[in-house]
Amino acid sequence: MTRIVDLPTPALIVDRQKFDANVATMAAVRPGLTLRPHVKAHKSTALAAQLAAVGHTAFTCATPREIIGMVQAGLGSDLLLANETVDAQRLRAMAALQGAARVTVAIDSETTATLAAECGIKDVLIDVNVGLPRCGVAPERAAALASFAVSLGLNVRGVMGYEGHLMAVADRDEQRNKVRAAMELLVQCFDDVRGQCGDDCTIISAGGTGTFNLYDPSDPVLARVNEVQAGSYALMDSHYGALDLPFEQALYVVGTVISASDGWAVIDVGLKSLGMDHGNPTIDGASVWFCSDEHITFSMKDGRPLPSIGNRVIVQPAHVDPTIALHEVIHVVDQIPMIGVLSSGTDTSETVAGGKVIDVWPVNLRHW
Repeated sequence: MTRIVDLPTPALIVDRQKFDANVATMAAVRPGLTLRPHVKAHKSTALAAQLAAVGHTAFTCATPREIIGMVQAGLGSDLLLANETVDAQRLRAMAALQGAARVTVAIDSETTATLAAECGIKDVLIDVNVGLPRCGVAPERAAALASFAVSLGLNVRGVMGYEGHLMAVADRDEQRNKVRAAMELLVQCFDDVRGQCGDDCTIISAGGTGTFNLYDPSDPVLARVNEVQAGSYALMDSHYGALDLPFEQALYVVGTVISASDGWAVIDVGLKSLGMDHGNPTIDGASVWFCSDEHITFSMKDGRPLPSIGNRVIVQPAHVDPTIALHEVIHVVDQIPMIGVLSSGTDTSETVAGGKVIDVWPVNLRHW
């Protein structure tokens, strides 16, 4: 039996009980095809299969590699590349899969539309800028782009708009109002686009983990968003964990104490095993001083004793997506017994009871 304390470190672990609870919570609000889970959050077909098993069989992808890998894993019933690409080689590779899967590509310009058509892509969504200064056509040009796409023989399935700038708004009422304003733009674009397209134009796709439950079915605007592109909800991180969301932290990185000095300790988890764009990771009961390539230096709070060399430490990452992309596998644990400092690998006490590794999910969609 492999336990958490037996794993070579740094190691990525998932608490199976918390993962299942998160998946069930989301499915109760966004069942079946009303959720299009985002593969970029985990880059694992094994994890995606867990979501498909509860009815979420349409997926959002961020890279062509994710699209191709999902099809190869038999998870290609309805895949959306929610990202623009002008790489003809990758567009052709995705187009070649269309007999075995439904592949839809986001477009936000005549250039991306033209390349998609020339490379054999059949289905597209009009990506609309609803406030995040990233990709997306200006709302007033969405209908013209849809008309241009149709003239190229492309099938426009609808519109998408990512209000990513609103995911972490702390005040829920403020967030709801701003999301509604963004969705007013998107819904109007859909109505404008719909007149240019055929009967298959039905999708209004938006949102993420931070806004998944704001699409009020009684609101004439918000109710029209018919699929949400959430991904982090299944695993969570400290960035989303700071918000009032009904999901639990399920993903952690395990490190080993390799040095303990007068007042601080060091573990073998660092920049090469953590996504750091949302700030430092968290260690329960400790103050993280800083992270370097291979190390986290930390001290203990409230007079707690420093861990001993060889002890395992559970680290909570601040951003789940880039953290997972740095690891080859996710170790699935029946239940993480405690968060913070665990006993050493030779300890068989109750401290480590329940920390059994029950599965391994390859992170097989990493890289480009």
